[in-house]
Amino acid sequence: MKAILSAALVLGICGLAVAQDEKADPVGTWKCEYEIGDMKRTSTLTIKKDGDKLVGTMDWPDQKDEKIKDPKFKDGKLTFSAVRKFMDNTIPIDYTLTIDGDKLSGKGAAEFGGQKQEFDIEGKREKKDK
Repeated sequence: MKAILSAALVLGICGLAVAQDEKADPVGTWKCEYEIGDMKRTSTLTIKKDGDKLVGTMDWPDQKDEKIKDPKFKDGKLTFSAVRKFMDNTIPIDYTLTIDGDKLSGKGAAEFGGQKQEFDIEGKREKKDK
């Protein structure tokens, strides 16, 4: 009886792990929100598969189709960098995001004026039209 219960528990845990892996998929279009200096800001992250590699772009209200660099996805975490061009400045931003179903959350980090700044970012995957 204990062996059957143990086997059922192991299979249940494995099933949860597989289900969680399936939910953690970065591919899609993500509407993101973040705050810098008490100002709410938005961006759109689009992730696609190119063979077995990830590719994508980042859009801000005043900058479109900025290719993301070195996107990687492992264990539910998406990392990449993007260059923000703002008021004659070029600011590389490193992102570390956790994907959970149709939600993402994490941090962006940039060095500006010799100081490293981090900000929290949250987003939701846009629903696909069927």
